[in-house]
Amino acid sequence: MFANLARCALAAVVLCCVSVTALAQSTYTKTRHPIVLVHGLLGFDSLLGVYDYWYGIPAELRSGGARVYVPTVSASNFSEVRGEQLIRELDTLRAIHGHSRFNLIGHSHGGPTIRYVASVRPDLVASVTSIGSPHTGSKVADGLNATLPPGSALRPIVAGFVNALSTFIAVLSGNSDPQNALGALASLSASGAATFNARHPQGMPSTACGQGAAVVNGIRYYSWGGTAVLTHVLDASDPLLGAGSLFFGFEQNDGLVGRCSSHLGVVLRDDYGWNHLDQVNQVLGLTSWFASSPKAVLRAHANRLQNAGL
Repeated sequence: MFANLARCALAAVVLCCVSVTALAQSTYTKTRHPIVLVHGLLGFDSLLGVYDYWYGIPAELRSGGARVYVPTVSASNFSEVRGEQLIRELDTLRAIHGHSRFNLIGHSHGGPTIRYVASVRPDLVASVTSIGSPHTGSKVADGLNATLPPGSALRPIVAGFVNALSTFIAVLSGNSDPQNALGALASLSASGAATFNARHPQGMPSTACGQGAAVVNGIRYYSWGGTAVLTHVLDASDPLLGAGSLFFGFEQNDGLVGRCSSHLGVVLRDDYGWNHLDQVNQVLGLTSWFASSPKAVLRAHANRLQNAGL
C-alpha cells in the first residue's frame, strides 16, 4: 500500500511540474502591451496573406501568449512619412481594441520609423526595439547618392523603378500608401540620418559606437544587429548583400548597415552571425546554421519586455 501511495505521490509531483512548465511556456512571451512588428525598406506585412516579412516570427511570439500586430506602411518613403502612417495604424488599434500603449519593434528602416512615433506620440509607446537599423545612415545609401547624384540622368530612372517595385509590393500586401524612393534614400543617408537624429534624439548614443539612454520619457530603448553577410549557400539574397558590403570597406556590417550604426538605447548585441535579412528570418528561414535563431532571439526579447512590466 505504501508503495502505491509513493507512486501516486511521485506521479502527482511530475504532473504538477509538467503543468507548471507548460503554463510557463504558454505565457513566456505574454507582454503587458501588444507587440507591433514594423517592416523596413521594400517591406510588407504579408504578401497575398501567405508570405510574411517577419518569417515565422509572429506565430512564434503568439505561441507564448503575445498579442502581435504586423502593420504595413510605405515600402519606400521618408522616415517621418512612414512614422505618421504607423501612428494612424496604432490609433486605429487603440480605438478598436482599447490598448493603451505598444511595444514597437522595427527592422531596418522600421527603426527610424518607430523612433519617430516614440518622439512625437510617446503616449502610444511602451518600448522601442530596433533591429539592424541605420540610425546614423547606411553607406550603401551614401554610395548610391554618390553614384546617382541629383541631376544625373539615371537617378529618376532608378527612382522610378524602385517606386514601381514598391507599388507592386504594396498591391500584393493590400497597402495603398504612397511610395517615394528618393525620400527613402534621403532618410537612409548619413546626412539625412543626422538631420533626423537632431529632431528625434531619444535613445541615440552620445559617443561613437556607444549606447544610448535606456529610458527616455518613460519609454525603454533597445537594439541589436548582425555582422555577417554570406550566411547560407542556398539564400539567393546573399550575393546582393555581399555587393552591398563592399561599400563598407573594413567596417563590420550586415550587408546594408554598419555595426555601430545599429546602436540605439541598450545595445543587447551588435554582432549576431546574421546578415540584414537573416535578422527577420529571411529568406524562407535560411539563416546560418551556426548563428542564433532569429525567432528564439525575438522570443527571449518578448520575455525581457514581460519581465520589465511592458
